[in-house]
Amino acid sequence: MSRIILVVGLAAISSNAMAQQTTLHCGNLVDVENLRMLGEHSITVEADRIVSIAAGYNSPSADSTVVDLRNQTCMPGLMDLHVHLASEQSPNATVERFTLNPEDYAFRSSVHARSTLMAGFTTVRDLGNIVGVALRNAINQGMVVGPRMHVAGGVSTTGGHGDPTNGFRDDIMGSPGPDRGIINGPEDAVQAVRQRYKDGANLIKISATGGVLSMAPNGEGPHMSEAEIRAVVTTARDYGFHVAAHAHGAEGIKRAIRAGVQTIEHGTLMDDEAIALMKEHGTYYVSTISAGEFAYEKSQIPGYFPEMIRLKAEAIGPQIKGTFAKAYEAGVRIGFGTDAGVPAHGDNGREFVFMVEAGMPALEAIQSATLTAAEILGVENQLGTLTAGKLADIVAVPGDPEDDITVMERVGFVMKGGVVFKNE
Repeated sequence: MSRIILVVGLAAISSNAMAQQTTLHCGNLVDVENLRMLGEHSITVEADRIVSIAAGYNSPSADSTVVDLRNQTCMPGLMDLHVHLASEQSPNATVERFTLNPEDYAFRSSVHARSTLMAGFTTVRDLGNIVGVALRNAINQGMVVGPRMHVAGGVSTTGGHGDPTNGFRDDIMGSPGPDRGIINGPEDAVQAVRQRYKDGANLIKISATGGVLSMAPNGEGPHMSEAEIRAVVTTARDYGFHVAAHAHGAEGIKRAIRAGVQTIEHGTLMDDEAIALMKEHGTYYVSTISAGEFAYEKSQIPGYFPEMIRLKAEAIGPQIKGTFAKAYEAGVRIGFGTDAGVPAHGDNGREFVFMVEAGMPALEAIQSATLTAAEILGVENQLGTLTAGKLADIVAVPGDPEDDITVMERVGFVMKGGVVFKNE
């Protein structure tokens, strides 16, 4: 009798601990390279790798575990390029900056990591997390259930979106410097990137403009000079990092693109010149429509945000979906990201719905969260497609996403590295 291995706790059981191979019988298969549905297929997994993919339902060997997904659509493990696993937005978020310790965030992050994996996201790029490196290491060591993590080290300016002391009273505000990622000039930028390397980060995130949820009045203005951004990018490349740029306003977006960042995050107020620059430089756009929709929705609830934040959320939030539509229509390359931690962790799949509503076909939206995301992370040789020899990160949804994109919010099967973490 075949058995299905389901990991429900911290102890992950390798699929080949019970059988030499695992065979998935998929009712449909998404070809994210050619943007087509392939119909009935069998995927054979051994240890942590895909060993074969064949049309139809094959007859596995007697000692193989069979997983029946004949009523589901299989696809590569999904990737979210913009999350914050340590936190989740709430009316208490501003106060919690003063009441929570890193240990509190560590416990919360382990819960959020699990929710993210169960939503089908087997890889994430965490762009701001007080315990991100520790969480990544714990997941890699099998102590915590969660996705593969690429953790960013932040670089911002004094008073910028990433300054951790924004909104503090004078006697505790202090003046954080490059050791905490806060810079004022190109020399500081070099030091800050090197410190982030020492801290164990995988990439750099800069705050090229103001932000919505920080305690600062302007969410649009440029906060880094082009020379500062260029110093970050040049140093980051020396250390094998790519650079993601948080940016809402057009001028900050253009400075970041010209200086060589790999991705623009949010990009709310990008203009035609910025779009042209993105295409010229091959810069990717990670739009985070979910965050914009969430911020606007909560801005309409009295008291949910401090007034300074509420005004920015109300003005900037509802514009992101339209910006996405404009960028997609212009041919900008798009990677999938939600800013989860603003919207709830585990609701990442809702971004697919927003993307399709904005004009992107369903299979292209899925491609943005698989093949394109893998290219951005530089892991396309190991992840991003269902290909023999690649890591066995596989998810399945109950139905056909081309007919109903909302099935991406109801992931029923999750395999990461050959281990089944969810099978409903």
